[in-house]
Amino acid sequence: MPPDLRTTVLRSAVEHIAAHGPDSLSMREVARSAGVSHQAPYHHFTDRAGIFEAIAGEGFALLGTELLAALDEPDADPSTALLEGYVCFALDHPGHFRVMFRPDLCPDISDLEVIDWSDRTFGVLVDFVSDSLGPDASVDEIRARATAMWSVAHGLATLLIDGPLEKQLGQVSDRRRFIRAVAAQTGLTTRSDS
Repeated sequence: MPPDLRTTVLRSAVEHIAAHGPDSLSMREVARSAGVSHQAPYHHFTDRAGIFEAIAGEGFALLGTELLAALDEPDADPSTALLEGYVCFALDHPGHFRVMFRPDLCPDISDLEVIDWSDRTFGVLVDFVSDSLGPDASVDEIRARATAMWSVAHGLATLLIDGPLEKQLGQVSDRRRFIRAVAAQTGLTTRSDS
């Protein structure tokens, strides 16, 4: 069974964003690349902000699933696994990643499902940090560690996706191994054997 129009439009938008970035996306371009009439996307989305919101929702759902799976990895340092899961998600889903953290693209998110997925995804990180720091950790300590972990993961993902890191340092032959090595350098790992 062929995908429905909404799925086709979203898939085309995600592919365009992965290749060209979100700023060049237009409703007409989405329709053209989806192989539908230029009015067809409007059956499901009033404008490109609606497309961006749907992409963000998909992205947070995928990222949340990736992070939970990372925490289930046996014999892995959980901090390293979260970093690796985040970066690998971004590398595997650059069209989603380039939209999810850009409030200028979808400034008025109203879809409760998108908000819920965003909150749950961030909650995976905060819950992990809270558990790893223990019951005596202050809110400020939890926020600081969660922010440090998110910053490292997001920065590394952005540098790898957009290319300046490999341009300056050379091609990374084994990205997963490289991500784990970066995690070890941050001091954010929870085990010394990672």
